[in-house]
Parts: sequence; structure tokens; C-alpha cells
Amino acid sequence: MKKGFTILEMIIVLTIIALIFLLTLPNIQQKKKVIDNKGCEALIEVVNAQILLYEIDTLETPTSVDQLISGGYLKDTQKRCPDGESITISGGEAHASK
Repeated sequence: MKKGFTILEMIIVLTIIALIFLLTLPNIQQKKKVIDNKGCEALIEVVNAQILLYEIDTLETPTSVDQLISGGYLKDTQKRCPDGESITISGGEAHASK
């Protein structure tokens, strides 16, 4: 007789793995939202710092993120937050807007 796993043992193991996966999946999705939100907050702070540098260098306040990009203060990829919101400048401060 050959040694190996029976079908019943395989089904039990796969069921346990599936249950563990189903229990951890919602937690992973919630963490992604938190990470995207914190990433957006951090990017806004970076843009605000670059606004100050732009003002120091040019003695004027930028009115758009494109001015910061063309001046070399930001990269083109820094126009949007990780969650898809775009960064805008109003009143000399950066804000996220959909």
C-alpha cells in the first residue's frame, strides 16, 4: 500500500487555509485604505514644503502644481495621491481633491 494523503485530509487542509484567507482579507483591505490616506497626507506636506521653497526662490506664490513641476520642485508623478486624488494649490497651500 502506498503512503500519501487521502482526499479527506486534503479537503480538510484546503478548508482551513481558505478560512484563514477569508478571515485576513478584510483586514488587508482596511490597511490599504489607511496606507493610501497616510500617503496622501504625506504628499500634501511635501508639496507644501516645495511651495515654500518656490516662494523663497521666486518671491511669488505658485498657483498650480504644474508650476512646481516645471520649476523642478516636484516630479510629474507627484500630481496625484496614491488613492487617486489630485493635488491642487489654493491660497498658497496644497489640498487633495477628487
